Amino acid sequence: MSLPSSPAVQPDFGSALAYWHRLGWLSFGGPAGQIAMMHTDLVERRRWVDESSFAHGLNYCMLLPGPEAMQLACYLGWRLHGLRGGLAAGTLFVLPGAAVLLLLSWLYLRFGEVPAVAGVLIGLKAAVLGIVAFAVLRLGRRLLRSAFALGLAGAALIALGAFGLPFPLVVLAAAAAGVAAGRWRPRWLPKHAHGDGAPVPQARMQASPRRALLLALGLLLAWLLPVLGLLAWLGPESTAGRMGLFFSAAALLTFGGAYAVLPFVAQHAVEVQGWLAAEQMLVGLGLAETTPGPLILVLQFVGFVGGWQHPDLASPLAAALLCAGVTLWVTFLPSFLFVLPVAPWIERLREWPKASAALGGITIAVVGVMANLALWFGWHLLRGAEPPAAAFTALLAVASFVLLLRGSLPLPLIVGLAGLLGWLGGLLGVT
Repeated sequence: MSLPSSPAVQPDFGSALAYWHRLGWLSFGGPAGQIAMMHTDLVERRRWVDESSFAHGLNYCMLLPGPEAMQLACYLGWRLHGLRGGLAAGTLFVLPGAAVLLLLSWLYLRFGEVPAVAGVLIGLKAAVLGIVAFAVLRLGRRLLRSAFALGLAGAALIALGAFGLPFPLVVLAAAAAGVAAGRWRPRWLPKHAHGDGAPVPQARMQASPRRALLLALGLLLAWLLPVLGLLAWLGPESTAGRMGLFFSAAALLTFGGAYAVLPFVAQHAVEVQGWLAAEQMLVGLGLAETTPGPLILVLQFVGFVGGWQHPDLASPLAAALLCAGVTLWVTFLPSFLFVLPVAPWIERLREWPKASAALGGITIAVVGVMANLALWFGWHLLRGAEPPAAAFTALLAVASFVLLLRGSLPLPLIVGLAGLLGWLGGLLGVT
């Protein structure tokens, strides 16, 4: 069934800029909440975008690595005002949350050893464990409805948790399994809705392949030249240089959202490079859950903490800012590259069966990847803790999970309450 279209209203660039700025500060709730907010604002209330164009842009962005909500904002900004609109929408979607998380990262490193603050951090870690467990349950209920899906998710869990196989290899294997299932048993794969194809304004549909190629080349150079400059300046063994290379590679693997790529990032950042501890990774995810913007901003926290603890510069703060900046740059700039050069042709991609089937396989495998993440977080959170502290932390995690399951409180409030209870536990000496 095709989706109904509504008459579109063309806003001026200033009005759109004001909206994207406002969205950047209010985009809580993860990708589902952010996409729902854009739909309510842009399709239903303001009527700047028709229903089918919104749906089709979302379908395309779901095929890409990276934060799909940010990429959708970038695409919708392009629909409204061309290249400048796409750049403005994508940038303003990320910057407010990045600024808030930067401040929280500094406060954590500066005051994290204060007992009361340490208690707050225990509460945040416990809430994150409950959040990840709930995400596994919610996604599993929706996707694991066949023996194939259960087997593929279980294989991903075992491959990562028991055999320690590289995350990129698991993604490729899941994509191949999805393509095979799409050919022989399409009903095993998740269904993705398609819009009815409302037209893009003609001036932008007529963009030439040459112009698109030049734009892609410019964005590619903007992505990679700063990394090469860092390597030339600080050397290939520098923290900032290695982060630039690693997070550039990670930007190509973030299918399925931030939770899917976090085990890969955690394994490399914690166990291989030693940029930060597993407990600090939990703190970063908790802080990212409470700030606006894409959850993948947690990688900026990894960059900041890693730069602070392994500085390339004389000042740990300056080194932390440098590493956070390069991490932010190489994490989000690829999204502009994936969307803007091909935006004039996105509407023409009515069907892309093999890509959709590959995405279906990856989406199913993400359930197992997230289950591995929950086990990894739980192990590092509870191991070595005194029995009272471990019991208190586990209780907070279970309470967070139950509140999410009941849907009685919004996510930021649950995280905030867990932090408050952790603070009280710190005052009472429980944590």
